[in-house]
Amino acid sequence: MDPAVPAVDGRAARWQNHREERRRELIKAARKAVHSLGRDASMEDIAAAAGTSKPVFYRYFGDKAGLQQAMGEVVLAQMQRKMKEAVASAATAREGLYAMVSAYLQMAESSPNVYAFVTRLPYSEAGQQDAIAVSGALGHFFESISGMMAEPMREHLGPGAEALIDYWPTAAIGMVRNAGELWLSTPDSPAKPDQQTMAARITDWLCVGIAPDGKASRNQQ
Repeated sequence: MDPAVPAVDGRAARWQNHREERRRELIKAARKAVHSLGRDASMEDIAAAAGTSKPVFYRYFGDKAGLQQAMGEVVLAQMQRKMKEAVASAATAREGLYAMVSAYLQMAESSPNVYAFVTRLPYSEAGQQDAIAVSGALGHFFESISGMMAEPMREHLGPGAEALIDYWPTAAIGMVRNAGELWLSTPDSPAKPDQQTMAARITDWLCVGIAPDGKASRNQQ
């Protein structure tokens, strides 16, 4: 055996694998609990629903923000994969944008409680409301999505639009997120658009604005 290569501690490796597997199990159980109990579920409630104790969750995640971060990494990675799969089958740039927006809304709508849990800190920490968005899983998610959205928009706008692309993805993500979250929180009614209609509206806003066919420009003349 090459003395320059450190020996692998089999017991340590098995323990690390066990710990990672246990962590995945706890995240999965917590996700189910939040889906059922709501975005404001306490660590005690989550632990009880998972069939374990609150100290176990603290041991693996540190605190509730740590659990949100860990769950966010899993949920948002799945959302990103769905968006990539959706845009890969699109025939045009605009269809690509619609596919991404639609996949985003579908994932959020599948469990609004889980979506809210991983994108917001507890109300008791109102001063840190978007800390996760700034530096955590949500921040990494939106950074990746910015690049994904910029690509079809370059194609949609054509040559000479590179300067606009520097700003557009950030503005677009803000629109998708805020419009999507308002739509999620709106009670069901005949006036509420379904997911596909909402995705189409947001795509229109991103591509042509709120007044199509230059109506706003004509009114200003």
